[in-house]
Amino acid sequence: MNKVELLAPAGDLEKLKYAIAYGADAVYIGGQTFGLRAAAKNFSLDEMEEGIVFAHERGCKVYATLNIIPHNEDLKELPEYLSRLEKMNIDSLIVSDPGTIAYIRNKHPQMEIHLSTQANTTNYLSASFWHDQGIPRIVLARELSFPEIKETIENSPPTLEFEMFVHGAMCISYSGRCLLSNYLANRDANRGACAHPCRWQYHLVEEKRQGEYFPVSEDNKGTYFFISKDLCLIGDLKEIIESGVGSLKIEGRMKSLYYVANVVRVYRDAIDAYYADTEKYSYNPKWLDELKKSSHRQYERGFYDGRPDGNAQIYDTAAYERPYDFIGAVKTYDENTKLAEIEQRNKFVKGDEIEVMQPGFKSFTQKVSTLFDSEMNPVSEAPHPKQKLFLLMDQPVKAFDILRKKREEN
Repeated sequence: MNKVELLAPAGDLEKLKYAIAYGADAVYIGGQTFGLRAAAKNFSLDEMEEGIVFAHERGCKVYATLNIIPHNEDLKELPEYLSRLEKMNIDSLIVSDPGTIAYIRNKHPQMEIHLSTQANTTNYLSASFWHDQGIPRIVLARELSFPEIKETIENSPPTLEFEMFVHGAMCISYSGRCLLSNYLANRDANRGACAHPCRWQYHLVEEKRQGEYFPVSEDNKGTYFFISKDLCLIGDLKEIIESGVGSLKIEGRMKSLYYVANVVRVYRDAIDAYYADTEKYSYNPKWLDELKKSSHRQYERGFYDGRPDGNAQIYDTAAYERPYDFIGAVKTYDENTKLAEIEQRNKFVKGDEIEVMQPGFKSFTQKVSTLFDSEMNPVSEAPHPKQKLFLLMDQPVKAFDILRKKREEN
């Protein structure tokens, strides 16, 4: 049985490595041009090459995003960029623009192309058309219900593979094709520079009462009626896998390292549980509990059950739910001294109860008892971002293990 692919976001080289360490089969990355996440840190060409080597050594694939809607000026750098990517042995390019696709097919026929969700493929006729153009995989539009996804797969060529989003932020605009950012902030969302005006706070203004702001909802601070809840389909993996979808995609190239690692390890555990015993597989509530420990908006199922209603939107806040703080990452561990070298990410102090999160859906808790700075001087707290520390561990740890701490309830 061919296992479904778990495809993870990688906003930079460090996140790529953590996504793979926590169980991704493939990652998608963006260079500093042609991708739709200009605000992400993204990859230099040298970092891309290092990331591809790291992934290939571990049996993982790397896909590069070229999914902007390009203007003429954007095309000037395309030939050299594609030549560099081909020399790096990139596994596939994620593209939406027909002209760019035709150019790649003509100049770089050996390079594989995946059709981006930005092309908003919503039916099997469109899917077959793109397959005839040499596209082996289509990232389906997020606006499809599960019955529509299943029908599209059943009526498409068996050699055509499909990829779908199963987790992450949703956009209020159709397949991400939004003009709000361009109109309000002069930043083109379709060329990767979205200012996310859908997250801004809005009031209602009546034409003849300029300066008087009326709340649209009952919240007197305003309303955030453009904000969609986050997608989460962890409870639907069995029927998604059995529908024939080939790749399950997690959104989040602008998310934190901790977010990527935790979400990937949850979906990895659920997918592996399915293939371990497909007949007895059942949803485990621990998966959703764990996903809620990452920064997120309220979870919804998007268009999975059909057109979403008003409950799919958030009206009272633009804030994320952040029940845990990512406080550090393990770099090395000495079995003799039981000291782990930690790179601090958020403040923690002696006496804090922390959780060590590990690949393979493993974890343990302990208290911060013995802590040293980089010069091995005893310290009582870790207040400085990315400072090097040594922490006495109750159990063995290894590189890529993550430390997190539950936030105190207000």
